[in-house]
Amino acid sequence: MNILSVASEAFPLVKTGGLADVVGALPGALAAEGVRVRTLLPGYPAVLGALGAADEVWSFADLAGAPARLLAGTAGGLDILALDAPHLFARPGTPYAAPDGADWPDNAQRFAALARVGADIAGGMLADWRPAVAHAHDWQAALLAAYLHYAGTPVPSVLTVHNLAFQGQFPATLLAELGLPPHAYALDGVEYYGSIGFLKAGLLFADRITTVSPSYAAEIRSPEFGMGLQGLLRGRAADVRGILNGIDTAIWNPARDALLAAPFAAPSGRAANRAALQARLGLAPDLAAPLFAVVSRLTWQKGMDLLPAALPALLDEGGQLAVLGTGDAPIVAALQAAVAAHPGRIGCIIGYDEGLAHLMQGGADALLVPSRFEPCGLTQLCALRYGAVPVVARVGGLADTVIDASPMALAAGVATGVQFAPVSVEMLEAAIRRAAALHRAPDAWARMQTNGMATDVSWRDPARHYAALYRELAG
Repeated sequence: MNILSVASEAFPLVKTGGLADVVGALPGALAAEGVRVRTLLPGYPAVLGALGAADEVWSFADLAGAPARLLAGTAGGLDILALDAPHLFARPGTPYAAPDGADWPDNAQRFAALARVGADIAGGMLADWRPAVAHAHDWQAALLAAYLHYAGTPVPSVLTVHNLAFQGQFPATLLAELGLPPHAYALDGVEYYGSIGFLKAGLLFADRITTVSPSYAAEIRSPEFGMGLQGLLRGRAADVRGILNGIDTAIWNPARDALLAAPFAAPSGRAANRAALQARLGLAPDLAAPLFAVVSRLTWQKGMDLLPAALPALLDEGGQLAVLGTGDAPIVAALQAAVAAHPGRIGCIIGYDEGLAHLMQGGADALLVPSRFEPCGLTQLCALRYGAVPVVARVGGLADTVIDASPMALAAGVATGVQFAPVSVEMLEAAIRRAAALHRAPDAWARMQTNGMATDVSWRDPARHYAALYRELAG
């Protein structure tokens, strides 16, 4: 079965977050289910550079104002279709923003072009290849479902929501420029609070909607987590599925990870990585201190504004903290001030370093993930795989993937981490104190680490669910 996947990023070619990890890892897992995926990506310089020599399979005399080409090739283990449109994608910065951090002013045109070409491919533009299902990821590709609908193309579509908070809203005056018919601007079309809603359109027109965890699929139908779209999602409840993400267990394999100071296959082998992490972050080589880590965007969504206020509890328990991430300036400033106030106890690196992220998972005792909402989360899956005990908010995919160390779970020997709710400073402090107390009980702690490392966090089971969904739609 052929599937077209349309996304704005894919690891290892281009990545800003977990979306790229999913888009990059899922095709390989689906191959075991007899599903062949071709991934349509924007022709960013990094994508075209990774493709190298590629075949031109289509040309556009005018795509959003200038000529463009569709290239086919392989890169990063993926079967790639790259939309080579230099006027849209050959620019510095991130896929979505200029070097100064401001969104590109033509993001509507850029990602509408991606979605429209995806719809054309689904409709048979390529004579030698046609997908049974088109799979769009997040708002950047969501308009694909609308283009299929208005063209009357009888190809089923799936929209995966990786984060409902990012919706892609643009001025209604762009309707014609984006190639949408006048009657599309309506409540039962692409109109959304006086604008064109890319994600809203995808949620309305996709044949099936998936989220990246079962709990998030339920949460987004509530006012608290629905981001204004809960009514639409409640109306489509029968078509919404929650399929938990996995991680690439070949890349995230502690027994063979060259990015670690010392690969390991059991919790007892983590000591060298702990020492290396302490040295890298300027932390005292304290063997007894519970070493907490954060590998995250430093934002309100991730609950990182609560962390500075909870530091006294962490320090009071004799703990250390290692932080890797980038994000909101006030949070960054507060953490840097904490480093200055507590040298040897708190270390912080602002930015992202893939190698350090692996070392933190392999060396930290516990990973803090206090998100206010979390569609799935991948960092806690990596933590489980590497024997770092996750301390997580009881939301979304965090609730689905971590078994709380309640008295009953500890007695049954099944706990893998610590959950807390609601998301507040007080409850985060309580969770940190619980984790520190467990760390002082070596047998219980080692059992949680062993349980986590034995948890199947691979794409094997999610791939089976996606393959079943594709077959259901393709009949």
